[in-house]
Amino acid sequence: MNIGNASEKSGLPAKTIRYYEEIGLLKADRAGNGYRDYSMSDVHRLRFLQRSRSLGFSVEECRQLLSLYGDKERESADVKAIAQTKLAEIDRKIAELASLRDLLSHLVHNCNGDERPDCPIIDGLAGSGTVQ
Repeated sequence: MNIGNASEKSGLPAKTIRYYEEIGLLKADRAGNGYRDYSMSDVHRLRFLQRSRSLGFSVEECRQLLSLYGDKERESADVKAIAQTKLAEIDRKIAELASLRDLLSHLVHNCNGDERPDCPIIDGLAGSGTVQ
């Protein structure tokens, strides 16, 4: 099938599919006319990549996962290790965002938001206020 059909079946834009080919995540066959020729197996790999990317896996992590996806002798422990590392990274980011939210909430709560120039938010951003 051509790239348009592969795009439609995988849910990925043709530009993304070309990018994945460019960086070596996918290699389509070539038809006699030189156009890319995708198989259903390629579409399955594209869907796999789409779901992996939507879960936050980097291109390099997707490369590892795709390699394991195609390896019928793989050990699930290898897949789990990659997923656990990603989960820990997500948990770290959530904790960091919660901390940022708490700090900003504190600054907003302590700002009167009136006509006076005193502003704990500006002071906190400038490093001159008490930011907790």
